[in-house]
Amino acid sequence: MARRPSQPDDREGLAHVVDLIRETVPPLHPQGIPFVAAPAAVALLGRNRKWVARPAMAAAAASALFFRHPSRVPPTGAGLVVAPADGTVALVDEAVPLPELGMGDQPVPRVCTFLSVFDVHVQRVPIAGRVQSVVHTPGKFLSADLPAASSENERTAMTIATGDGTGPDVGVVQIAGLLARRIVNDAAPGDTLALGDTYGLIRFGSRVDLYLPQGSTVKVACGQRAVGAETVLAELP
Repeated sequence: MARRPSQPDDREGLAHVVDLIRETVPPLHPQGIPFVAAPAAVALLGRNRKWVARPAMAAAAASALFFRHPSRVPPTGAGLVVAPADGTVALVDEAVPLPELGMGDQPVPRVCTFLSVFDVHVQRVPIAGRVQSVVHTPGKFLSADLPAASSENERTAMTIATGDGTGPDVGVVQIAGLLARRIVNDAAPGDTLALGDTYGLIRFGSRVDLYLPQGSTVKVACGQRAVGAETVLAELP
């Protein structure tokens, strides 16, 4: 018997299922491809040896989970500063900005987000604007939830001039932790960034500090969970 041709409704239904899978299973960040591909290859080559295949597949799955890159929809509204990373708000205070940010020597509002190894580790642009500077500073690898990690750990600091590049500066700092040994920042001075776009990644376990202009209103509290690009951390003055 001849096979019944696929009807338009069938194709639409299949496309809908594919869309649901894409929404449920986030894509992989390009930085994670080697970490998933290598153990997956070992599992494939050693598939006849369970003691090789199973740990290798577990490592591939764990890497895929760590490097997941879900889509996010930023809020709309003037002057909103969104979370640059997923994680727990570990500290809300006022602090003198790091010298490399070029934001002066007076205390400004600061919000620190701690990322565990189970959190999404891509970093998002906290506010639209133009990149003024990107500075990498070598340092220690203290636990990222310690206050001293802000100034002593290895880090990459980026300063964004808000709006068309003439607005107040916002500083965002990627900080390595105990397990983190690699900070990726794809932005460069002069780049124009859109709110919520992915700009970097830290692996594995880390912290992201946000320095705000004086007069900004912080909208979160310590212990609160933040969702990168979606949770509003503050509102500019």
